[in-house]
Amino acid sequence: MIDVTIIGAGVAGLCVATELVSRGLRVRLVDRTMPPSPDACSWWAGGMLAPWCEGENAEEPVVRLGQEAFDWWQSHTGCVTRNGSLVVALGRDESELNRFARRTTGHQDVNRTALRALEPDLTNSNRGLYFKDEAHLSPRQALARLSEKLVEGGTEFDIREAAPPDNNISALTIDCRGLVARDHLTDLRGVKGEMLMLRCPDVALQRPIRMLHPRIPIYLVPRCDGVFMLGATMIETSGRTRATARSVLELLSAAYALNPAFGEAEIIEIGVDARPAFPDNLPRIRRDGNVIRVNGLYRHGFLLAPAVARMVADLVLHNKIPEFSDDTAYA
Repeated sequence: MIDVTIIGAGVAGLCVATELVSRGLRVRLVDRTMPPSPDACSWWAGGMLAPWCEGENAEEPVVRLGQEAFDWWQSHTGCVTRNGSLVVALGRDESELNRFARRTTGHQDVNRTALRALEPDLTNSNRGLYFKDEAHLSPRQALARLSEKLVEGGTEFDIREAAPPDNNISALTIDCRGLVARDHLTDLRGVKGEMLMLRCPDVALQRPIRMLHPRIPIYLVPRCDGVFMLGATMIETSGRTRATARSVLELLSAAYALNPAFGEAEIIEIGVDARPAFPDNLPRIRRDGNVIRVNGLYRHGFLLAPAVARMVADLVLHNKIPEFSDDTAYA
């Protein structure tokens, strides 16, 4: 007999399922495709586990709870690479490093020599901030591993389009549908992200690189075999298709500025999706009868999903009110 049904098998749904199964519950996952899938926002994620960097503009819980992600992902997938991360700026934007440093912790200022020792192929950077304890993973590999382990453990995957759950449902159901859950979460909004997958075997990087940019943050994350994820824009819209020419040009120009060899890179994919977010860009866990709604991971999906999954499991098993809750939801 199934104890819990989870609707949505993106990063939130898979992490919640994994956490519940690890605590002895029997779970059914309902999604229109078998994860991982390009239909899920998490398919297009950067996979940076960078809580201290995110402190530059994120709320305090992101920094604190994001630190749970390192051990959780390593334990459940073995996919974590913990080489730290680098923040750089080019030319007249180098003063932005001072602002970034003031707003974050856990870094050391590195000069040109130290920067070259860390990343010899960052040819145009003279200074950076090194966050040595941060990490990254390959999102698609990590999601696939979670799915494989759930299947191996007997979790049922129901491949179909599920109806939106309402609070009159008789069985415990966890709604992890992301942006489409706006049918019940009226304060949820979409934040569009655009990214490129590049193949450039002439460049070798060991860790994610953040390049401070006047309009949008630029991320360059190494995968393997000379492949890089380059992203990601943040546009206040729920649109989930069609990258803009301006964004693609800015992303490619940033990569070229970091190393001109990217001018010869092969564009493998152009990805677009909309991240679900609440007004303060923090997630929410809301309970309505037998429905628990988990949503709003924003750009912190892989960073915060482990902590959110823990909170959901504590709610289901111990009726513990989650930190990411609305006071009225548990009145």
